[in-house]
Amino acid sequence: MPDSIAILDFGSQTTQLIARRVREIHVYAEMFPWDAPAETVLALQPKGFILSGGPASVYASGAPQLPAYVLATGLPILGICYGMQALTHALGGRVAASARREYGKATIRTLAENQLLPSASQQVWMSHGDRIDAPPPGFIPLASSAHSPVAAMGDLNRRYFGVQFHPEVRHTPGGTEILRRFVVEVCGARPDWTADSIVSQSIERVRRQVGGERVLSAVSGGVDSSVATALVYRAVGEQLIAVFVDTGLLRQGEPQQVEETFRKNLGLDLRVANAAETFLQALQGVTDPEAKRRIIGGQFIRIFEAQAALAGQPRFLVQGTIYPDVVESSAHDRSQAQRIKTHHNVGGLPQDMRFELVEPLRYLFKDEVRAVGEALGLPSELVWRQPFPGPGLAVRCLGEVTPDRVERLRQADAIFTEELASAGILGRRSGEDEDRGVAQAFAVLLPVRSVGVMGDQRTYQETAALRAVTSDDFMTADWAPLPHELLKRISNRIVNEVDGINRVVYDITSKPPATIEWE
Repeated sequence: MPDSIAILDFGSQTTQLIARRVREIHVYAEMFPWDAPAETVLALQPKGFILSGGPASVYASGAPQLPAYVLATGLPILGICYGMQALTHALGGRVAASARREYGKATIRTLAENQLLPSASQQVWMSHGDRIDAPPPGFIPLASSAHSPVAAMGDLNRRYFGVQFHPEVRHTPGGTEILRRFVVEVCGARPDWTADSIVSQSIERVRRQVGGERVLSAVSGGVDSSVATALVYRAVGEQLIAVFVDTGLLRQGEPQQVEETFRKNLGLDLRVANAAETFLQALQGVTDPEAKRRIIGGQFIRIFEAQAALAGQPRFLVQGTIYPDVVESSAHDRSQAQRIKTHHNVGGLPQDMRFELVEPLRYLFKDEVRAVGEALGLPSELVWRQPFPGPGLAVRCLGEVTPDRVERLRQADAIFTEELASAGILGRRSGEDEDRGVAQAFAVLLPVRSVGVMGDQRTYQETAALRAVTSDDFMTADWAPLPHELLKRISNRIVNEVDGINRVVYDITSKPPATIEWE
């Protein structure tokens, strides 16, 4: 078992980022609700604890409190924002509402030499209404800001620390170094959480789960299902039966590309189920995005059940579920985050499903999945291809999903990605600057018609929205500022080449507040 850090979630929207930053330091981290049973958390054998932020006031009725067992372990603790206040409250300090709330950028000044903070002043990201009025006995102020006399504090003997700011967000430039100092230097955790170690541990878990039984793998053509399939194939070899379902909701040329990639690079006996008509009929008349996801999830399972019947009824089904899928679906037993949307492979699965799921990537972020894919020797064009939602174009075709509308969307999407690729700004590879290129780009077809003029004739056709984002973990994303001439060329091509679209708009919304996908 690798050295690890336990993260207690008090309800912050950035708790997942804490886990990701710690893993960037190559130390394994897991999230647990603040009130998870002690035995569940301690089974991890953590080297220390990080307490997340949260929306509550520590004195409010029913507010989350620091569990007693955390202090009883004697392990190092780092409290972040609300976590700092919970630590203060538990140890006899005083928390009070601040006369001046701090939201956004702030500058802190280090007051005392310590293992956690560098000696110089630094920019941080604040988001709090309460502050520490009096640190607990044994603590000293380690840093201050304009409106927080105790912006950081520590009991250096017991290795307890608290920071009022958020080191996990990119707006705190030195935040990862602060977390590294706590995790590696204070807690003594070894940085041995690497792609190779993830592969070896995942293989061991898969073998333990499935034994000598046969396994069915759901291949969608996306990065996640491809890496999951390759990982399980590495673990069980010919026990794996890979099935690719052509839903009729894939991107242009994708079915052919998927078949060629898997047979050529993995040597898998890939079975193809052509089910376009089945999916499109099931979606007829459906406009609600949650209903679409549930229908698609159900149809996938029914098809895999039929494939299983042809293969001797294997009990196990491999899925490429990853951490953001689980978090956004609020199906994570270690998070208190609110559900954002139901992912077809998480909350969209039918309750009467006969399979036991094998999900080797369930607690990995997208960048970790790509690193695992490279460690498995998968081709670069597969590992670094754009993310694609499991429900496919159905959740990019807003309103009713019909064959004509899907084909219209498919053509617009192909033009968009083709032009971005020609401009050299679509995607990036391992080791490249995360700000270089567009991480994901696609077209969305809107059920909005507007008046236009083509060849002196009035048109009344649909609108295509273009979405391009930069991101390194897909938990957060910024819209990509594409060159105006490029957008002009793309718009002209879509309107001229795609029948039924006479207007193109560009989405300039970040995540949050929006999600990357529209549905």
